Amino acid sequence: MQRYFVEKEQFENNIVRILGEDARHIGKVMRGRVGDEIIVCDGAGRVVLARLESVEAGEVAAMVIEEMTETSEARFRVEIAQSLPKGDKLETVIQKCTEIGAAAFVPFLSERTVVQYDAKKEEKRLQRWGKIAKEAAEQSHRSRVPEVRQPLPYKQLLKTFANYDLVLFCYEKEDGLQLRDVVRPFAESRLEGSASMLVVVGPEGGFAEREADEAAASGAKIAGLGRRILRAETAGMAALACILYESGEMGGNQ
Repeated sequence: MQRYFVEKEQFENNIVRILGEDARHIGKVMRGRVGDEIIVCDGAGRVVLARLESVEAGEVAAMVIEEMTETSEARFRVEIAQSLPKGDKLETVIQKCTEIGAAAFVPFLSERTVVQYDAKKEEKRLQRWGKIAKEAAEQSHRSRVPEVRQPLPYKQLLKTFANYDLVLFCYEKEDGLQLRDVVRPFAESRLEGSASMLVVVGPEGGFAEREADEAAASGAKIAGLGRRILRAETAGMAALACILYESGEMGGNQ
């Protein structure tokens, strides 16, 4: 059944109004008719089954007929901090990590970031990244849309580490501590509660040694992702899947 995310304000008592591109998608692409049923989410956890009451070019009205309970969100809140990669690679990271279960995305600029950051153009990119997260959340039957935040300088990213229960800094030169060594005991200690985790991934050229030292000094756990070197756009996906597996989200140990 088709799923749509709307703003909370579009819920009015037992009626939800779907606007813009989503309304056109229902009418033009899905050829929705009065009486058809869809799933509507407010992006913050509310999920309802709704029946179409009217279908217009720019607005669709649907009546809420059932509040639904879903368990598609991960028990651990895992955010992905990704150093801005070249081209459209961040779009791939956002799309795929949303499907896997990421809770938010934190783009940042590190020493070896090669992208020329232009704050004036960033609003359009943020809008596009947000749209990609929304569409991926709909496709993967999420009940929440991951937030895509404004890009941060590396020094500012370090200051956010204190906001998380665990910060996992993925570093290809770490040949001792590996991701599993960090995540397994952490997951086992959090069986009865929620937890927040930040996974930090570098750019195409990796992190400078100085950056890894600064991350450790700021409280991050420095860990490797195995014996192979992963691409910048692959590392976050691999780490996220491993974390959710170890926490029991994918048939792991819990």
